Amino acid sequence: MAPHSVVHSNFDVDYVITYRFADTSNVEARDGFTTLMQALARVGLATEVRNGDNCSLLVFVKVGSEKRFAQEVYRSRVKDWLHGVRAAEPARETQNTLEGQSLTEAEKFRIIHHLITSPREEGGAGIIPKEGQWKNVESVFPLHDHTFNKEWIKKWSTMTFLKVEDLDEIRDRFGEKIAYYFAFTQSYFSFLIFPAAFGFAAWVILGYFSPVYAVVNGLWCVTFVEYWKRQEIDLGVRWGVKGVAAIQEKRREFKHEKEVKDPVTGETVQIFPATKRLGRQLLQIPFALLAALALGTLIATCFGIEIFLSEVYNGPGQSLLVFLPTGLLTTLVPTLTTMLTSIATRLNDYENWETSENYESALTQKIFVLNFITSYLPIFLTAFVYVPFGSLVVPYLDVFNLTARPFAKDEKQLRTPQSGFVINPSRLRKQVIYFTVTAQIVNFALETIVPYLKRRGFSKYQEMKSERAAKKGGASSGVTIDDLPEEAEFLKRVRKEAELDVYDVATDLREMVVQFGYLSLFSVVWPLTPVSFIVNNWVELRSDAVKICVEMQRPTPLRADSIGPWLDSLEFLAWLGSITTAALAYLFSNDGLGPDGTPASIKGWALLLTIFFSEHVYFLVRWGIRLAVSKIDSPGMEKERAERFMVRKRYLQDALGHDVVDVPPSHTEEKITRASLEEDARQSSLRTTGPQDHFWSRQRSWEESAKVGASLIEKMAPKESKKQQ
Repeated sequence: MAPHSVVHSNFDVDYVITYRFADTSNVEARDGFTTLMQALARVGLATEVRNGDNCSLLVFVKVGSEKRFAQEVYRSRVKDWLHGVRAAEPARETQNTLEGQSLTEAEKFRIIHHLITSPREEGGAGIIPKEGQWKNVESVFPLHDHTFNKEWIKKWSTMTFLKVEDLDEIRDRFGEKIAYYFAFTQSYFSFLIFPAAFGFAAWVILGYFSPVYAVVNGLWCVTFVEYWKRQEIDLGVRWGVKGVAAIQEKRREFKHEKEVKDPVTGETVQIFPATKRLGRQLLQIPFALLAALALGTLIATCFGIEIFLSEVYNGPGQSLLVFLPTGLLTTLVPTLTTMLTSIATRLNDYENWETSENYESALTQKIFVLNFITSYLPIFLTAFVYVPFGSLVVPYLDVFNLTARPFAKDEKQLRTPQSGFVINPSRLRKQVIYFTVTAQIVNFALETIVPYLKRRGFSKYQEMKSERAAKKGGASSGVTIDDLPEEAEFLKRVRKEAELDVYDVATDLREMVVQFGYLSLFSVVWPLTPVSFIVNNWVELRSDAVKICVEMQRPTPLRADSIGPWLDSLEFLAWLGSITTAALAYLFSNDGLGPDGTPASIKGWALLLTIFFSEHVYFLVRWGIRLAVSKIDSPGMEKERAERFMVRKRYLQDALGHDVVDVPPSHTEEKITRASLEEDARQSSLRTTGPQDHFWSRQRSWEESAKVGASLIEKMAPKESKKQQ
């Protein structure tokens, strides 16, 4: 094997299990490890053990019994067929199943992970990291294919648009759930070309708060959401996962209240009353109010302080004090959000969802409430409080003079004006620019650059620590001292991967959905918003690929047939955008100056009529687009129809024979002779015949019927048609 291949070889390892025993007695650690080995061997997996670091072992896992693994693949595909995910029944022989449809790397890793983690009653080892008897099992993860990763990053760095084959490659390597994220981001990026071009033209020609841009942007938002719905279906058919959400596994944490007999299958099933869960779900209402009150109070307070320091206070240190609200938000909002997220998680646990799919969907909806408040509330306060009511609110902001009192020379510098206050008309635009440009750059740095620097710094610290130990006469590394030379590089790489974080695709999806919200809700304020996003998303696609390959453990492939509840969030933001965009376009219809801090110029009936009209136009356009999309054929729908037709045809041929679609057999070889006529007469005399028998005995075959019909046509045809012949 070439040296380069040795460095990047995974030695046929499929999964790595980290077993850490720092806080466990030796006897308990040995017994737990023996149980782990037995559980893996029981499901046909081979193992090898090597040193980890900091009182840990690395258990390398691969398929040990090919026969057992083939049976597991067959079982998985039959389950798909029974739930309607696969159109055709897989071959009954397990080997024929594998030969008929090749096994992708993602499917292989998914099934092995199922063998490791699924309960024993379902044929698995039942190993769940950090739970119960497996508390010493820290993580279970597949190894990166570094050769593929380098080629993938290099290829993407030179491409502008991803082809469907590139998405297929991601699906084959990382599973459908991650592939759907990249497909969504790529579709979103491609769709942004039009609003970016139109937004730039609107910025040059139409200016800010253009009603024309508002209409076009609203149409674009609803079109994109409806297009993506169809795209999800097409990809689901292409990847063979349409309807896979119906295959749901029970959560281990699910607690049933009673067992009943299924009237259809006759099986005993465990249930939790839906009415009781609904009662627990109603707790979401006080949770949403609590989140809105806590985060809203914090953000509104910092907003008021910022207004006071930047537009009221004129004493020493103003240029520095204006950063105080930003510091408070940066410090307190993440802390408060973490606390509320913990409450949301506990509330989700209390709702006692039966399947992981339902659990994640419910948690996503709760987290979206928090993201909505933290992401959009500051702009809502500026647009719908500061701009229309600034002159009424500012006199009450002197309550915040405590923030600047230590720096003020006299009371005049802290006194709010009781009249004549003029709002800053560009404040809203600057705020939108911050969230759509500056915040995107900061988020990219925190997501990609900072983790890279931390990882490099930690690695450098470990090297310095080893060098100091070596200078003092100790071993350079207690972990690697027993490594074989041919395994040293491989084990070093595995130990680094074991220290990496676990990738969560929901985090990246949330970023894209929140970004779509800025575009839908507030881009009318600054038409260059889509230009900023199209640049950001080109970088985001590549940086996320690098993050998966370098900064995170290789994710376990998971199946999905959509982006899940985030699609509902997109629809909600598109609908809300039709309202906020119309309201902003009306409020700033006077050359973009707005109400100037006084609500006297706002006509309530006109504002409500504008919102009402815009919302109903949104519903009408959405209905029209859905109708148009349903009439348009697509490769995915064609493939689905073709698969269904082939299944029906195969079953029909199996039931009736392979000649069911051929021309009926000919009877021209049967000649009418005297012997045949005598035989017919003899047969007629042997049985009682009626009029119906005589009726059906005049024409013996389809050929005779065709000849009789042709002669009748000849006799009955009009004279004009005979002349034409």
